[in-house]
Amino acid sequence: MDQIDTEILRLLRQNARLPLSDIARSVSLSAAPVARRIARMEADGLIRGYTAIVEPTASGLTAFTEVRLNGSTETGQLVEVLRGIREVVQSFTISGDPDLLIKLQVRDVHHLQEVVNGLRRTGLVAGTKTLIVMDEWDRALEQQ
Repeated sequence: MDQIDTEILRLLRQNARLPLSDIARSVSLSAAPVARRIARMEADGLIRGYTAIVEPTASGLTAFTEVRLNGSTETGQLVEVLRGIREVVQSFTISGDPDLLIKLQVRDVHHLQEVVNGLRRTGLVAGTKTLIVMDEWDRALEQQ
C-alpha cells in the first residue's frame, strides 16, 4: 500500500459511492488505474465490502452487550450462534473481562431483553451486561 492507496481508502470511507472519476481526480490518476487499485484491495481483503450507514433512530435502539463465556466455551462457538441472530450487527472478541462485545440493533427495550435472554439460554454464556446507546458520534460520518 502506498500513499495513493491510503487516499483512495480515505475517500471510499467518506463515501463508498463516490464515482471513480472523482476519486481519480483527487489522486491525480485516470479512472482505470484507480479501478485496478480498488479491485486489488478488494481481492487482497483490505476492502471487505461496502455498506449503508443507517440513521440509528430510524431503526430502533442500539445497544452493546458484554458477554462472559462459560469456562468450557470457545469464542468461535458463540460467534457461530451470533451469525444466526439478525439483531447482532457486530461482534468483537476482546481481551480481559468480558470475552466478547456485541453490537445489537433492536426495535425497543422489550426486544432487547428477548435477544439478551436468548443469548443466555444458549448455555454458552456465563453472564452479560448490556449498555443502551443514548447518542452516537462517528468520525467517518463527520468528515462527509
